[in-house]
Amino acid sequence: MTLYAFYCRDGENGAALREKFLAAHLAHIETAIDKIAVAGPLKQNDETVGSLLVVKAENETQARETLEADPYFSAGVWQSIKVDQFLGVAGDWVGGAAWK
Repeated sequence: MTLYAFYCRDGENGAALREKFLAAHLAHIETAIDKIAVAGPLKQNDETVGSLLVVKAENETQARETLEADPYFSAGVWQSIKVDQFLGVAGDWVGGAAWK
């Protein structure tokens, strides 16, 4: 299983759209929880400015399908989305340093 990191930045109406679609977004996250390594809002001070989702999938197409099924995606909460394959090699989440 490969990890894909989605860096999603909110658009102008992000705050209003987040509020409107929050329940549907959380329901989607719950149904896709087995495909998500980690997910959460990106913050600047107390303001939410985007989302970071690390999705587990066989390939980028499958990872995008998980993201695009999120109501935040179809509602236009995110103005820009960047995706890259992610390889965790150090830190608490990977049990220290993977090269040891």
